[in-house]
Amino acid sequence: MTLTLSAEERAMAAGARGTAVAMAARILADTAALLGAERLIEVTSSHVDGCLYHGDSGVEFAERLAAEGGRVAVPTTLNVGALDLLHPGRVRFDPHRAAMARRLMAAYEALGCTPSWTCAPYQAGHRPKRGEHVAWGESNAVVFCNSVLGARTNRLGDFLDICAALCARAPYAGLHRDQDRRARIVVDASGLSERLRTTEAFYPVLGAWLGAEIGSAVAAITGMPRPIPEDRLKALGAAAASSGAVGLFHIVGVTPEAPDLATATGGEAPERRIALTPAMIRAARDRLSTAAAGTRRIDAVAVGSPHFSEEEFSELGRLLAGRRLAVPFYACTGRGVLRQIEASGLLATLTAAGVEIVTDTCVVVAPILPDSGGVLMTNSGKFAHYATPNTGFATIYGSLADCVASAVEGRIARDESLWQ
Repeated sequence: MTLTLSAEERAMAAGARGTAVAMAARILADTAALLGAERLIEVTSSHVDGCLYHGDSGVEFAERLAAEGGRVAVPTTLNVGALDLLHPGRVRFDPHRAAMARRLMAAYEALGCTPSWTCAPYQAGHRPKRGEHVAWGESNAVVFCNSVLGARTNRLGDFLDICAALCARAPYAGLHRDQDRRARIVVDASGLSERLRTTEAFYPVLGAWLGAEIGSAVAAITGMPRPIPEDRLKALGAAAASSGAVGLFHIVGVTPEAPDLATATGGEAPERRIALTPAMIRAARDRLSTAAAGTRRIDAVAVGSPHFSEEEFSELGRLLAGRRLAVPFYACTGRGVLRQIEASGLLATLTAAGVEIVTDTCVVVAPILPDSGGVLMTNSGKFAHYATPNTGFATIYGSLADCVASAVEGRIARDESLWQ
């Protein structure tokens, strides 16, 4: 299929809006051609993942865009950076890496992006409407945008996201198109216990199973309770996008494009049907733990991947209920949520109990966890997936209640009855 650019897009690529936009437009056009797209599509917003420092070349790219007059053409939020700007010294970078990470974050601000510094922009007011075409990076944000909000985006890689923001365009391919949003796999969860399906710990596990099982395919899940709280959908999508490359899932009767199964599948017969069993879910839960069998001691707890919401902090405060933590407990969140819990007085209560709040970044992408290493407990399927290769910590997965009980005791205290 041959890519056709509009007159405006050809003018952008030729330099009509400056050299930064010209470079971005050429990158977008070349990418669209590689994807087999017939055209670019206008987008109404962007979320940029490329502001996380991975090397000096990324800094040079963003600074060049800014120096050449680049400015975003649509509202654009920023994903986590590599520094916690509100808590200096929390990230243990050497001086060069710290300076370059700060320069990268500053360059994206200079491009006109909103310094949200969160992997959950939908918790910071960035919530496109159903059917809107947007250009988002960050895997959990993408799957939430598509699945829960019903907006349309592909999973844009680093630097393509800022190019899309500068041009207000994205390749018209993949999840922008109706035919690529229909479910081709149906997953039946009705064989699982009602207690399991209504527990928060189930959703990251379901997501981890889903991503590992279907890769980047689109599935419709039946047999689920309704309604489902947004934080649980967030956790499901984040795990599915980490263990696989899921960019969109449907839950029949819950998510906006799946009022019924026929709508979710576009009226076509699914290519595959899967009936979930307790053994399948138990095995998926067990794969989220990399610590050696028989491990009892934990060395730290981390929650907030994706970033913790105000509701999750409220539940954390309820579970702590005046208890003191025996091991480091990290809760990662965005600045907007931090302001909410500070205003309510919950922040003071949590910090008094020993909770360390991390903003602007998270413990899996920046060196924040103790140097000593050891075993990390988490209720996040995404943390569980990335922690061992990224930090060297072995992982134990548990519910938020399990995480709090274990952090208070300094050893694993996990309710196994849920998974029988």
